[in-house]
Amino acid sequence: MARPAPVNDINENELEVHDPKSAAAGIKAVMVSMERGFSQAGVNRTVRSMLRVNQHGGFDCPGCAWPESITGARKPAEFCENGAKAIAEENTVRTVGPEFWAAHSIADLEGKTEYWLGHQGRITEPVMIREGETHYSPVSWAEAFNVIGEHIRSTTPDRCVFYTSGRTANETAFLYQLFARSLGTNNLPDCSNMCHESSGSALNPTIGIGKGTVSLEDLGEAELIFVVGQNPGTNHPRMLSALKECRENGGKVVAINPLPEAGLLNFKDPQDPASLLRGGAQIADEFLQVKVGGDLALFQAFGHLLLEEEKRVPGSVVDKAFIEAQTEGFEAYREARREIDWEETEKATGISRLEITRIAGMLAKSKATIICWALGLTQQPHSVDTLKEIINLLLLQGNFGKPGAGACPVRGHSNVQGDRTMGIWEKPKEWLLEALDKEFGIQSPREHGFDSTETLQAFEEDNVDVFVSLGGNFALANADTAALEAGMKRAGLTVHISTKPNRSHVVHGRTSIILPTLGRTDTDDKHPKGAQFLSVEDSMSVVHSTRGRLAPVSDHLLAEPVIVARMAQATLGEDHPVDWRGMAEDYDVIRDHISRVLPGFENFNQRIRNKNGFVLPNPPRDSRSFATDIGRARFTVSPLEYLEAPEGHLILQTMRSHDQYNTTFYGLDDRYRGISNGRRVVLVHPEDLKDLGFADRDLVDVVSTFRGTERRADRFRLVAYPTARGCAAAYFPEANALVHRELVARESNTPGFKAMTVRFEPHQADQLS
Repeated sequence: MARPAPVNDINENELEVHDPKSAAAGIKAVMVSMERGFSQAGVNRTVRSMLRVNQHGGFDCPGCAWPESITGARKPAEFCENGAKAIAEENTVRTVGPEFWAAHSIADLEGKTEYWLGHQGRITEPVMIREGETHYSPVSWAEAFNVIGEHIRSTTPDRCVFYTSGRTANETAFLYQLFARSLGTNNLPDCSNMCHESSGSALNPTIGIGKGTVSLEDLGEAELIFVVGQNPGTNHPRMLSALKECRENGGKVVAINPLPEAGLLNFKDPQDPASLLRGGAQIADEFLQVKVGGDLALFQAFGHLLLEEEKRVPGSVVDKAFIEAQTEGFEAYREARREIDWEETEKATGISRLEITRIAGMLAKSKATIICWALGLTQQPHSVDTLKEIINLLLLQGNFGKPGAGACPVRGHSNVQGDRTMGIWEKPKEWLLEALDKEFGIQSPREHGFDSTETLQAFEEDNVDVFVSLGGNFALANADTAALEAGMKRAGLTVHISTKPNRSHVVHGRTSIILPTLGRTDTDDKHPKGAQFLSVEDSMSVVHSTRGRLAPVSDHLLAEPVIVARMAQATLGEDHPVDWRGMAEDYDVIRDHISRVLPGFENFNQRIRNKNGFVLPNPPRDSRSFATDIGRARFTVSPLEYLEAPEGHLILQTMRSHDQYNTTFYGLDDRYRGISNGRRVVLVHPEDLKDLGFADRDLVDVVSTFRGTERRADRFRLVAYPTARGCAAAYFPEANALVHRELVARESNTPGFKAMTVRFEPHQADQLS
């Protein structure tokens, strides 16, 4: 099988490895934030942005979805280092204009790394490349939309795919799903399919909502917080402030992860001089180094121990009144957890019975527990069962609908949750389709569409004629990279609504169009009624406005809602019942439609103008009620399952570096883990390296095995690192090529980025791609 080009530079002679850091943030984070901003955008644009990010009347950070307080004052600097890097990337004054495309053929660009592509700057005008051409070249907006409309009309709706990333605002996402359904397809894959889809698949049938059930304020009131399968120091650093507040209020934090992470050890809060003088604040009271995929066994053991303690001291642990009034399935759960095989549990988790019992004691004593998780739990075959086991634990002690308690899936990209709320989903509920049909006079399709993994398969089987990507970098974000890139090249048309060049623009369809759009920080003022604003939803279900204030780098950029509306007009015609033009000219019109279609958005235009926005209904949190099919929360029973590698193999998980956000690379360093000037590395426990016959810094090819097939990724450096035994870690997306498209989480179909079985082979020079 052909291998994709490396997505980032590696020079085995330049890679530097240092001891991992023992603390996150601090003065260094401030210095890096300012340096990245000044070098990309200059002092003026940087300072103006930093004063407005996540502030009232300002713009929502284009990075993570961590919320701001809606009860207290905002901090003067309501952003983190990686948020500052994301803003610098968007604010950059570097531009990609006609001269860039003329100078670089597709053959040339295919050899460039993703890091190089992303650092060229903001795209300034639409460009197109047709079959047989070697270069993108400028095209008018009118012609671009006409070509898109012609291609879509020349095929059938089921062969068109509309992908979106979490950067998309609510109003844009609503228009986008309306366009797809007006056309006649539910092919609406999004980045949720590849990250937190497992969370929704577990939460909806058990508690009746696919979102978290806590507020930001709850974290400060919790007696105990579990932080599982995540690295907040890099991926959502502002979460560290909430964990710090929990500990200052007398609560405790337990970190559960295969890798020790600096942000869960110590936090040097740049906005707290006293903390800096003290050398930072401890975050985790306990660290359980679980094996990759061993979390289900761990939570089953916790459940067993809590029930044992309840038997020993009746009424001390289990909330019987809550269970009887609000749940179903408890007796079956209690019977399933009655016995436990400790030998197998220790094998699955890599944690001793003594350690597990000690942490279970903390859980038993807590009257208000929050369990937080991220992708470390969502990207394995048994992920949904693992998350259902978390819900079992929370239900057991009644940790819903009370202060300081609940489920907290920590979402990634800033509006990924809002996308789903707005209807970006390949499996829509009937109530949504009925509401859309009534509001707009259309006939929405009822057949389910493609998710991200099914889109990959559709590309491989040549079942995609038109692929439209609203943000994102689909070619790098998904699994089985080589097969996906080859399939994308065979598609009839690919359309990318983007701010900067990326790999997906290079592995394009026979015809490809890039439509440059405004970013979060840009002023959107080219409308008959003046400047417009948008809205987003954060991880805690708070909907608030976002308004850019900086002059765009080009006069040829269009806002995303305008682009979507004009695509729809060009495809569906002026006689279509939806008033696309009216919505593109005035976003209040979009919000009025949303208010009549989506529950919780009543009086949207009025409420979104409140200083802090508004909070969407959340029955488990608001009223301790559960809108499942049985009207109660549901205990579930899952068999013990964990990941095992055959002899000579390890279980590999992907991870982000501290210098990236998803497929955007700010640099080639991972400061907290001590990795510099390279990304093609695999972190392996020193004893595992020894057992496998390798040494630190050996250059290897990585081979994954799945159901008798193999995938390869060449030229990785092995780095001795204190990972869990039997496990390894490599960066996303460099390791994505190793994930077979059928290696997915059951029920959610999320790619198994944390479930690869791999071996290493010494790299041979004549094997270079």
